Amino acid sequence: MAHQELKARTERLHQLRVYGRWGLVLLSWLVIVPWSLWALREDISLLKTYFTWASLRYTIIYNFWPVAGLAYCLAITVSSLLWQGRNIIWGIPAKERQQLENGVERIQRAGPSHPLWRWIIQK
Repeated sequence: MAHQELKARTERLHQLRVYGRWGLVLLSWLVIVPWSLWALREDISLLKTYFTWASLRYTIIYNFWPVAGLAYCLAITVSSLLWQGRNIIWGIPAKERQQLENGVERIQRAGPSHPLWRWIIQK
């Protein structure tokens, strides 16, 4: 396989990973955040009326799952921003590029039965 062809396929696989990562972020925000906010609706109403640091602490401590859901969504959003920002500013690290190249080779070995074959190899 020519070097340019491998580079193009590696870039397509990286692009699919970027889309997949942001798809997960979007799905999380569409599913987890509304559920979390709905579960916290009474506490949010109370905080809007009588905000104190103690009431905020109570809300965070005694509503573990909704708060954990919000924290998860914020964390994957920030991590995706940092990951993509690093790749844009400094480029893809050598180790990650090697993993992408290995992924392209695995897809190529698997042939047309691999689900990503159409997007990576056939283009």
